[in-house]
Amino acid sequence: MSQRRGPRQDMLPEIAAAVGFVSGLLRTRGCVSEQQLQVFSGALREALAEHYKHHWFPEKPFKGSGYRCIRINHKMDPIISKAASHIGLSLSQLYQLLPSELTLWVDPYEVSYRIGEDGSICVLYEATATKPGSSYGVLTCKNQLMLGRTSPSKNYIMTVSS
Repeated sequence: MSQRRGPRQDMLPEIAAAVGFVSGLLRTRGCVSEQQLQVFSGALREALAEHYKHHWFPEKPFKGSGYRCIRINHKMDPIISKAASHIGLSLSQLYQLLPSELTLWVDPYEVSYRIGEDGSICVLYEATATKPGSSYGVLTCKNQLMLGRTSPSKNYIMTVSS
């Protein structure tokens, strides 16, 4: 009999911040009961922990950041829709309850979000401990946005490494 493993301990604060933020968005609309929010939060926490399991690199916090990004851009993020299905919310209901443009970055030591394509990036969670191996000089997608660049240049090519 295999024993089910929970999320890695080093992911817990970041996942909790992300889950709390999305659950809070649902709570503010008042269309979801507290019991439904608890079920949704638990399902989202499990889904994120599973999704990030092999894509969490505390020694290189920006590695895998695109994979960990939760995105609603007139298309619902599948992790959110999967968690919402546990409480019977349809895609159309989710579109009514959540912003049509939302980006949520869940990285080791920091969770931040942006509502709207041109909205400000706000930090939800930031670890107070020293971030080992962090390189703030590197221009990640999020850092470029924070510097005021709202879209990549036309000759920009996105690469994915594994």
